[in-house]
Amino acid sequence: MSDILERLADVVESRKTGDPEKSYVSRLFARGPDAILKKVGEEATETVMAAKDGDRLRIVGETADLWFHCLIMLAQYGLRPADVLAELRRREGISGIDEKAARTEDSRAKTERK
Repeated sequence: MSDILERLADVVESRKTGDPEKSYVSRLFARGPDAILKKVGEEATETVMAAKDGDRLRIVGETADLWFHCLIMLAQYGLRPADVLAELRRREGISGIDEKAARTEDSRAKTERK
């Protein structure tokens, strides 16, 4: 599964400095982080609405759009799908409640150090 994500990430990376007139991805990069983040938010909302409607084909299509735009966002910040997969691997087998509590504790500790 990660092969397709890596191949798509390579395509996204190759379009970072491409011609915005010829590439949608290049156009998003040219417009900057706010445009990319706005698009991720729009796609997330569309995914939720498709799920709320229970339309399986739309759920898959909108999730594909969301994941693709997340790849663009990751590339904007110098990250790759492997970074996300490594984090998922790290969390594997950890209770979601425990994992969230650990993040909250880490956040508090960082705030206290400032």
